Amino acid sequence: MRHFATLDAEQKNQLFLHPPQPVDVTAGRDELAVALGATLYCPATRERLAGDLVRLARRGVMSAVACLEDSVPDHRVAEAEEILVRELRGLATAPEWRDGAPLMLFIRTRTPQQLLSVVERSGVGLDCLTGFVLPKFGGAGQPSPDEWLEAVGTASERAGRRLWAMPVLESRDVAHLDTRHAALFAIRDVLDAHRDVVLAVRTGATDLSAAYGLRRPRGSTVWDVRVVADVLGDVINVLGRADGSGYPITAPVWEHFSSGERVFRTSLAASPFAESGNEELREQLIADDLDGLVRELVLDRVNGLQGKTVIHPSHVAVVHAMSVVTHEDFCDASDVLAQHGGGAMASTYRNKMNEAGPHRPWAERVLARADAFGVAREDISYAHLLQAQDDSWRAVRAALDGVRA
Repeated sequence: MRHFATLDAEQKNQLFLHPPQPVDVTAGRDELAVALGATLYCPATRERLAGDLVRLARRGVMSAVACLEDSVPDHRVAEAEEILVRELRGLATAPEWRDGAPLMLFIRTRTPQQLLSVVERSGVGLDCLTGFVLPKFGGAGQPSPDEWLEAVGTASERAGRRLWAMPVLESRDVAHLDTRHAALFAIRDVLDAHRDVVLAVRTGATDLSAAYGLRRPRGSTVWDVRVVADVLGDVINVLGRADGSGYPITAPVWEHFSSGERVFRTSLAASPFAESGNEELREQLIADDLDGLVRELVLDRVNGLQGKTVIHPSHVAVVHAMSVVTHEDFCDASDVLAQHGGGAMASTYRNKMNEAGPHRPWAERVLARADAFGVAREDISYAHLLQAQDDSWRAVRAALDGVRA
């Protein structure tokens, strides 16, 4: 697997100083976690799930979740299980999977028992799985964290290889201040006991907002919802530390995918699009309310979160374009890591101070992201990367239409 694999060699050479590196599904946690990128959720009720996943992989999706939980009505759970098991078996015979999985696929189940039931019934379809998403992890009245992680361990034994766990922190015990700290410390203890199977910690902004009867509207980010931002800050504080004890933490879902009436003018700068000759692309982003996604991604990164849960394919290119390391950040990170014994220096761009000691953890994360998503050339912005992905997908779609014709 490789990010931006839909681009041809000439496009990659024009866009990247250092292109994205291949992602090995047998790699360690940190390498895989940073490569998740935009993780697309799909209801397991999709009758053509296998075909949908193949098409998504062609479009550049690198991680997806087949969901048996909140996206499936209670009365359709049994039906969704049957569809999922059938589609997993079909996926295992698809040429794209026989030649090596083109994306990381996870299943989100309601209970550990359902997880093990799907595993037992999937047969060869189990070969398509990377792991599981564990909802409402650590919440009162929910399966215990140990039950969840032990179920993942049993599934790994059944598969004959490590299957990863991605617990989701979204319960009211985590949301509410009077129980939050105890809940997070208890979760940390369990995760530490099962560290070898925990790929990343996911955050559920929708459920966290629901604890207060809230929903962020178009034009607002999750960081504007103060009570939810406070929860995310505490999650990062307890589980995202850069001293080796922390875990990769992914950014919460962006749930809008069509435009509505705007209350505020956009804050999406025009200059990157003007410089790349893509003014129409900017207007399209605004029309689709994806300018809000861009803003939220910037704030996610500032706060130490990586990747993004998304619910529509149109979000994927935006997340991945914003994940490419800028030339300036690459220069800063390289300079910091090259400086041994401490000290401070002016940045290559002569616009900030780099300190070798305090900035080292940040620099290490930047270069890890550079491996997965590449480093942009000096004059390349995310607008160029968005346009290139859009052009590439149009070409792929036209080719597929030609084959079908």
